[in-house]
Amino acid sequence: MMTPVERLFAVLDETARILQEELQCTYLEAVAETGENLFHGDVLQDEVSELNAKRLKKQYRELGLEQFQNEHIRKAFQLAVLKGMRQHVQPNHQMTPDAVSVFLAYLVRQFTRPHLALTILDPAVGTANLLTAVLNGLGGRQAKSYGVDVDDLLVKLAYVNANLQQHPVQLFNQDSLRPLFVEPADVVVCDLPVGYYPDDANASRFVLKAKEGRSYAHHLLIEQSLRYTKDGGYLFFLIPNTLFSSPQAEQLNEFLKETAIVQGLLQLPLSMFKHEQAAKSIFILQKKGLMAKAPKQVLLAELPRFSNKTAMQAMMAKIDAWIAGEKGR
Repeated sequence: MMTPVERLFAVLDETARILQEELQCTYLEAVAETGENLFHGDVLQDEVSELNAKRLKKQYRELGLEQFQNEHIRKAFQLAVLKGMRQHVQPNHQMTPDAVSVFLAYLVRQFTRPHLALTILDPAVGTANLLTAVLNGLGGRQAKSYGVDVDDLLVKLAYVNANLQQHPVQLFNQDSLRPLFVEPADVVVCDLPVGYYPDDANASRFVLKAKEGRSYAHHLLIEQSLRYTKDGGYLFFLIPNTLFSSPQAEQLNEFLKETAIVQGLLQLPLSMFKHEQAAKSIFILQKKGLMAKAPKQVLLAELPRFSNKTAMQAMMAKIDAWIAGEKGR
């Protein structure tokens, strides 16, 4: 018997393949189209033949989207997107691994416990997989959320993904390093896209612009995120392990000393990455402010494999105890 995620993925996959053929588009574009149809319970594309439109409507109706939990929808949609990305690989089409998204959701929930409502920003939102995982993990708390991405297909997928999970996310299709039309956030979450930023003129607006040559986009995005975070707000970044050993690292260190408090650095298991150079960590910052306090001791840990439940539970108990100790001060 199929799990809810498998059932939902099977329908997304089959209907996307029908639309891919009918619309002569990529599988990834077809996933966005079928997701929108599923949300509306109808076939919105005029080009679809009458016979296939009937088949599609029958599949959407029989699925009964309302019986699925948000996490079922997020995971099934993620599987369809991953299938599409494997067929049509582009460097900016990379998705945060599911276990990492769920773990980040746990960290956001624990660090923001006193907040009854939150404003959350993801300045490199992609398909909104990470952002919706965080929203699903808030335990019913109210959240206003914003996502920004320069890739129009990813923004369309994010829009459909958020709609299917009934999250009213405001999305902006633009360069995240240009001025943003968003409220200052309580929380920023971001899987930082790593590389050089091509627009030197725009980079010159940033403290972290390179002294010579091209600036690092991931450094500029950390600065941009801090600009749009409330005083005392938290930032959760997925960073390359090489962040503090790369050229320009000294400049980044100086900037962070001025603007933020390092709360934690959690290294993801190396087994998650094909090459050690690709390994990442979770970097937790708090923007300086009247109520922001440096921890007695920064939360430093090497995370066990996410599949090792006992070790993960022990690690989460340690993190909970650290947070309780810090908040109790």
